[in-house]
Amino acid sequence: MHIEHIRNAADWAALAQGWNALLHQSHNNVPFLTYEFQRAWWEGLGGGEWQQAELNLLLGRDAEGRLVGIAPLFQAQDGNGKQVLSLIGSHEIADYLDLIVRPQDHAAFVQALSEYLAGEGSGIWQRLELYNLLDSSLTPMALATAAKAQGWSFAQETLQPSPYIVVPKSLDAYIDSLDSKQAHEMRRKLRRAARNPSPITLEIVREAAQLDQALDEFFRLMCQEADKAAFLTPPMRAQMQAIAHAAFQAGWLQLAFLKCGPSRIAGYMNFDYDNCLWAYNAGFDAAFAYLSPGWVIMAEMIKWGIANERRVFDFMRGGEEYKYRFGAVDRFVQKVTISRN
Repeated sequence: MHIEHIRNAADWAALAQGWNALLHQSHNNVPFLTYEFQRAWWEGLGGGEWQQAELNLLLGRDAEGRLVGIAPLFQAQDGNGKQVLSLIGSHEIADYLDLIVRPQDHAAFVQALSEYLAGEGSGIWQRLELYNLLDSSLTPMALATAAKAQGWSFAQETLQPSPYIVVPKSLDAYIDSLDSKQAHEMRRKLRRAARNPSPITLEIVREAAQLDQALDEFFRLMCQEADKAAFLTPPMRAQMQAIAHAAFQAGWLQLAFLKCGPSRIAGYMNFDYDNCLWAYNAGFDAAFAYLSPGWVIMAEMIKWGIANERRVFDFMRGGEEYKYRFGAVDRFVQKVTISRN
């Protein structure tokens, strides 16, 4: 296998079709690894998370030149001036990252990468830091083997839980699966919403012309929480808008609002990708707290997922208590660090 090294973002555009085709066959097909998300993140450098970074895409090609694997990496210096390679998307606003490669090619691709990084590519790194690898990923074990063969140090750590819900066959089945106290609360809150004088409805933004105004509304809802208001700096807001536009154009943005009459009182920015819903962020209007909009919009999204035959509702990174209240179960994301001795 030959490793091709791309440093110029202008050369990246030619990979768009082959990139996503390979991702759909990859051992870890997640929205954060799509060409659209990766390009949007790179152009904004994580909404200001990274000030200086250099593109280093490492592509695996077979003897006929076909794309077999992608290591979407960038290089930046740490506080001690050491060169660090990380996955594009690292690490705050891309919940799941990985190498893009089919399961049957994974071991060979990692071996080819390690040989390249030990030889021709040795000048671009002193440490490899791979954040947000799902605990089902093939990559940590393969990298541990490669690091041992090269005499590099290897470390693996668990970072955070990433709770998710398997979408049931009906809303009743979902509610019945909850803890009895939470099931009682869910039914009570749904009955109250149904009795509200103004109708409670779910809106999904489908028109491109409405997207920017809807995003402004979504950011307004987000900013009602102090930590999210602090997170949503002007560069981060621009980054989130760019990601939303990229996902919308690619056909997998779900910007959903719970409405009370004409008012948007809660919102979720989801990715509707690979028959799963990935809950990227959320916001709620405190003025309508009496309607429990968080509970009601969750029920509405589960209903939507059931009607549209989605497999999973993924809350993604973070062990917040509300996720378990809604019946989520854990999986975990990990970090792998490799250092040259």
